[in-house]
Amino acid sequence: MKPYIALLTLVAAFALFSCEDYLELEPASQSIAVDNTGADSVYFKSASEVEAALAGAYSDFKNEYYQLDYYVNGDAQADDAYAGGDNPDNFQIDDYRLDATNRNVSRDWAYLYSTIGKTNTILNNIGAVTDPALSASRRAEIIGEASFIRAFMYFQLVQLWGDVPLQLQEVKTISADKLDEIYSIIFPARSPQDEVYAQIIADLETALARVRATAPHKGYATTGAVNAMLAKVHATVEPHDWAKVREYCDAVIAGGYSLLDDYDALWDNANENSEESIFEINYNGGAADGNWGTKIFQGLDWKKFNLPANDLVAAFDAENDQIRKNAAVIFLDVTGKWSDPHWPQTHYPFINKWRNFQEGSDQNYIFIRLADILLLKAEALNELGDQPGAAALVNEIRDRVNLPPTTASTQAELRLAIEKERRLELAFEGHRWYDLKRTGRAIEVMNNARGANGENLGYNLTPERLLWPIPQAELDKNSKLTQNPGY
Repeated sequence: MKPYIALLTLVAAFALFSCEDYLELEPASQSIAVDNTGADSVYFKSASEVEAALAGAYSDFKNEYYQLDYYVNGDAQADDAYAGGDNPDNFQIDDYRLDATNRNVSRDWAYLYSTIGKTNTILNNIGAVTDPALSASRRAEIIGEASFIRAFMYFQLVQLWGDVPLQLQEVKTISADKLDEIYSIIFPARSPQDEVYAQIIADLETALARVRATAPHKGYATTGAVNAMLAKVHATVEPHDWAKVREYCDAVIAGGYSLLDDYDALWDNANENSEESIFEINYNGGAADGNWGTKIFQGLDWKKFNLPANDLVAAFDAENDQIRKNAAVIFLDVTGKWSDPHWPQTHYPFINKWRNFQEGSDQNYIFIRLADILLLKAEALNELGDQPGAAALVNEIRDRVNLPPTTASTQAELRLAIEKERRLELAFEGHRWYDLKRTGRAIEVMNNARGANGENLGYNLTPERLLWPIPQAELDKNSKLTQNPGY
């Protein structure tokens, strides 16, 4: 009854604000517009308002989730990085000791659903826009771009939490006679993972038919970005659809992308939006559009997050992979500044892929690039029985960094070879944890992670800890939500 009482209280409170046409609030991780006057309820009255709403959804790729937590979740939760820094919430993630009150867990849930709320507003209201300045072709593109963004957010949610609420509508008006109708929207139950994945795929298919092939820069949803996401989703959903993975990877590869000749050029800030990049968040720098996230990972002013792991550095060294190691990790002397049990002060590592870590950085973040898709296609070919084809793609990646061809030839050998290649190629790009999870290797790999002297680090990852807890604050607000096992 508590949510109903809260809802009735909201209705009563909103009646006092008759001077405002709309109010916005977020009681359940979703933006809600409340009409108390009976005025025109058309949400968007012009093409420019729709464009502004879409820009607002895109801008969320620059929030705290994508500037920081995306990399903590993908790398520090795996064996590529330790938590570093001094944040106990990050330590919980690193050590698989999360609880439902962890602040990262709560804010990540809120960030992702906030963006979903923005895309819902666009998708649910764009059809009513009569402004002739919104052409039919641009309307279709906006629908495609908003669908891509919503799918991207839900893909984060379902990988982190499993079953999650599937919110596709926003509440435009609140009134006492509509409580039953709006209750299920504001306080939804968790949807099974297969339903969430089905919606992600449906959104991406909607996007694929509508988005542009090219855009002013790689920060927009294009056919290449959508095909790449479809490949990733089909490689993750159970059961994996490797034929679909191959199909969508082939579509990306045919889209005009190519590997840069020099691996380090991806990170030198002189080749942003390169021919290898598929989806890349663009920053202009300065106070208004600076990427403060890079300052979290490198610098001598305070102890940084995502400390490169001994296990990863040892993997680079074992492969004699000097080019990618130097591109990914830089060692500095931090004597007298801070200490850490994993590394000596005189030889202390930082992530080196994000190199502009000054205030107001204009460093872009690359979320999807061709090497990722080539290795994903190699994985698909291997699972479909084409081991020579899979090995050829692995060797294409290795050849760029002057490494000899892989010696793996059987399906089992190539599974491990592709896993290793993805780790070394994509280190600190937020992929490792999700790769280990979708291949079923997370528990084995993490419970055997090694420290500076080859000692077992003592992680105790269990099946329950492959998913995050539902935030306690959400459980308190919504009686329909249930907690994940083990929390």
